[in-house]
Amino acid sequence: MESTTTIMLRDLPREERPRERMLRSGAEALSHAELLAILLVTGTRKESALTVAQRILGQTSGLRQLADMGIEELIGINGIGPAKAVQLKAAIELGRRMAVSRVGDRVVIRSPRDAAELLAEQLRYLQKEHFVCLFLNTKNQVIAQETLSIGSLNASIVHPREVFRAAIKYGSASIVCAHNHPSGDPAPSPEDIAITKRLVESGRIVGIDVLDHIVVGDGHFVSLKEQGMM
Repeated sequence: MESTTTIMLRDLPREERPRERMLRSGAEALSHAELLAILLVTGTRKESALTVAQRILGQTSGLRQLADMGIEELIGINGIGPAKAVQLKAAIELGRRMAVSRVGDRVVIRSPRDAAELLAEQLRYLQKEHFVCLFLNTKNQVIAQETLSIGSLNASIVHPREVFRAAIKYGSASIVCAHNHPSGDPAPSPEDIAITKRLVESGRIVGIDVLDHIVVGDGHFVSLKEQGMM
């Protein structure tokens, strides 16, 4: 019977280990697997952290799907327990927040592009549709952001009641809605248009304007307001 030899991190020369390489050359010099291995800290009895990281990236088809996985899904991967799953989700969330963080005053939404630039990097890589709202004050400054649904965008998932309950909670004067198309094509679907019109009508009733609905694709976006679809 043919035997296999597993190379553990301790078997590698110190200068080739991910942590040592980062200290020497900086984080940008590391591969996705090496960065992931540092977050995992340890591997399994039979695999090094780097081997586990390589396997995870292979199983999840890369970073995009990994970023979209929930904690329970991560725990289902061999080599990831609850502690490691939480560490990974924390790192992913920090990355998302860094991508949209701004220095100084609150972000002001003056155009569809402002909203798209704020949300695109969060949404463009997700493998499921995420419906997000930006909640604005009377000066069109963003006072809050919340993901209100995850999954296929339809009337049963995105309900005006949930949207405006959140808007009232934050004391919003207006809102901008956005969601991603995992296909990468931001062209609005008939469902997107129908939901937008329903939200606009509900907003008129409660006195909170729906300024726009942005559909984010891979590197592109569509404003339903600009397209005259709301």
